[in-house]
Amino acid sequence: MVGQSEGRRAVLLEPFVHQVGGHMSMMKYDEHTVCKPLVMQERSFYESLPLAMKQFTPQYKGVISVHLKKDSLGNLTLLASPSLQHEGCGRVDNTSSDIWHKYKWAASTSSGTELVKRCHTQLTKTFKDSCPGKMRLRTELQYCTDSLLEDANRNQTEKNSSNPWGLHCHRQHLNRMSSKYNENKLHQFLLLENVVSKYNYPCILDLKMGTRQHGDDASEEKKARHIKKCEQSTSASLGVRVCGMQVYQADAGHFLCKDKYYGRKLSPEGFRQTLQQFLCNGNHLRTDVLEPIILKLKALLSVIKKQSSYRFYSSSLLIIYDGLEPKESTAALDNHLQGHFQRTNCTTSHSRVDVRMIDFAHTTFKGSKCNHTTYDGPDHGYIFGLENLIKILQNISEGK
Repeated sequence: MVGQSEGRRAVLLEPFVHQVGGHMSMMKYDEHTVCKPLVMQERSFYESLPLAMKQFTPQYKGVISVHLKKDSLGNLTLLASPSLQHEGCGRVDNTSSDIWHKYKWAASTSSGTELVKRCHTQLTKTFKDSCPGKMRLRTELQYCTDSLLEDANRNQTEKNSSNPWGLHCHRQHLNRMSSKYNENKLHQFLLLENVVSKYNYPCILDLKMGTRQHGDDASEEKKARHIKKCEQSTSASLGVRVCGMQVYQADAGHFLCKDKYYGRKLSPEGFRQTLQQFLCNGNHLRTDVLEPIILKLKALLSVIKKQSSYRFYSSSLLIIYDGLEPKESTAALDNHLQGHFQRTNCTTSHSRVDVRMIDFAHTTFKGSKCNHTTYDGPDHGYIFGLENLIKILQNISEGK
């Protein structure tokens, strides 16, 4: 069983409180690093990543061993063991992970409601610690397995001031691990850049890209299920659908959250309205981040069009900006500088937004060790989604 390695203490993994989509549990390794269960096809993608795509993907930091640990009460934690496999981070002290000495994730016998009641106080603290400044969080967070609470008009109710999706994924993941494996079993996890670590109040939109979501290795049952999801959502009509979202509401002091179940129900017009909602802080439209986002998406589109044989099935695209607006004087300076720097295709506003591709477990490309089928040309389904996304954002920018 792995404990200490080369004199370095094991790291007790924390839940990543800014996970807004996906079904795999993302864990916080340190302030700038997250980790997720290793899928060989995803590792193959990161290890052979074209240079032009690196600015649009999280930095790959290597692989680490993780194992379950159960305390005397049967509560579970995940322990990561720093080793030579860890390529991107130095020695990590786990003093910042004291949360786990007071707050243990429940084993599979606990219900979701019981779990949340027990851990919400500390989860709230973790969330607040990850977002400097004061933020109002509800104290009676309720966990819902199907979707976040919404009113009759499908709007998020004010009570949902933090995003429980990561907790949902983590609980399910621990339940699966504890039911299948004993504590001595080592699991390999990918270490990746925490792409939201530099933001005070990270506003995140998780978009499932492309018109096809199933991988080449999908069973007929899974293939049919994914095809149906695409046909019944904006994946078919627009090549993109909402998988999750959190946006800081400055007027109320909390995050507005949406999940994948909400995204699946959206019509093309509903998708457009959700994009506009993502860019609204409760007071006004964040026009300061709109143009930089469009420019980054256009740059990504140019790169994707040049990637022959790549198919990004079931991958997502994150759009990120800071919910904390720059001070008025800083904004005025940025506007002045933007006019100058745009001529050189380098705008200071870009530092306040980010666009990243994530989730490559079903990505295939020529030369991949996990390749099942070799395709010619670029991923037209992905391109279709990007072009529609850019068009909708441009319309929002022009007030259409």
